[in-house]
Amino acid sequence: MTESSPPRRPTMEDVAEVAGVSRGTVSRVLNGGHYVSPDASAAVQRAIRKTGYVVNQHARSLVTQRSDSVAFILSDPQDRLFEDPNFNILLKGCTQALAERDITLLLTVAGTQEDRKRVGRWVTAGHVDGVLLVSEHAGSPLIGELRSRGLPIVAAGRPIGHEREISYVAADDRDGARQMVSHLRSRGYRTIGIITGPVDTPGGVDRLAGYHDVLGRSDKKLIVHGDYSQASGAAAMEELLRRVPDIDAVFVCSDLMALGALAALQRAGKRVPEDIAIGGFDDSKAAVSSTPQLTTIRQDFTRVSTEMVRLLLDSIGTDTRSAVILPTELVIRDST
Repeated sequence: MTESSPPRRPTMEDVAEVAGVSRGTVSRVLNGGHYVSPDASAAVQRAIRKTGYVVNQHARSLVTQRSDSVAFILSDPQDRLFEDPNFNILLKGCTQALAERDITLLLTVAGTQEDRKRVGRWVTAGHVDGVLLVSEHAGSPLIGELRSRGLPIVAAGRPIGHEREISYVAADDRDGARQMVSHLRSRGYRTIGIITGPVDTPGGVDRLAGYHDVLGRSDKKLIVHGDYSQASGAAAMEELLRRVPDIDAVFVCSDLMALGALAALQRAGKRVPEDIAIGGFDDSKAAVSSTPQLTTIRQDFTRVSTEMVRLLLDSIGTDTRSAVILPTELVIRDST
């Protein structure tokens, strides 16, 4: 008996022979198609499909000095990736937009300062061509580490303290907050509290600023800080009820925190919106799964992800920097 040999993998020479072009032409098509006629490029693509040729990415990287991969860095604890639906929408959108360009997305989580230093060292060692940065906190060493190595970065949200240094895509958090608080006032509510996000994040800062734009510098007892988790929303709502028993409305700066706030109100025997109104932010799945369904501020996370990918690919090899601010929209449901 003799062992059968594994089938030989197609080579560039095989592609060139089927396409009727030189090996150099095949190589140029695989590396961007520069100086190749449309007819020759089409012939090579047909030959690749016919032969089943697969690009040797390692060899290609040696030529192009590109890894054809991008890092998606979540600068928050790992459990937030599974709890907060917004991260999954961003991750899915970025993955799809990159896949259309045959670029791989690598997910990494950097929830602590030590993690951020470690991740910074890894991504700047040549493993990726650029970084999509999500939920970055002010004071993190990560942006400085990435910039010192010249790696292209695009942030989701305004990168506090680095707005002139890196590209970013953000919803208009401040205007969204103004829309929500103005809506609550228009419904006749007068003692309006707020549960903010972390004050070292752009959403935490800008949504609180929008609240102040409408109400001025209101009583500090009406302001409680959360961390965008459901548990923090519940704890913050309980604190507001202790501080201001006659509170009649709360702007909760994420839908997930608003779910926690609704649970706390239910335990306290408060009816929504009869006793107290609740407004959220994001228009995530949480907004329509709650009882009652949430009045909230819609931001388009799918568009955020596609714009992030566009800015990152535009900046690779060009060092360009841009900012995209996307509009938000008030969505009125049953909680107000």
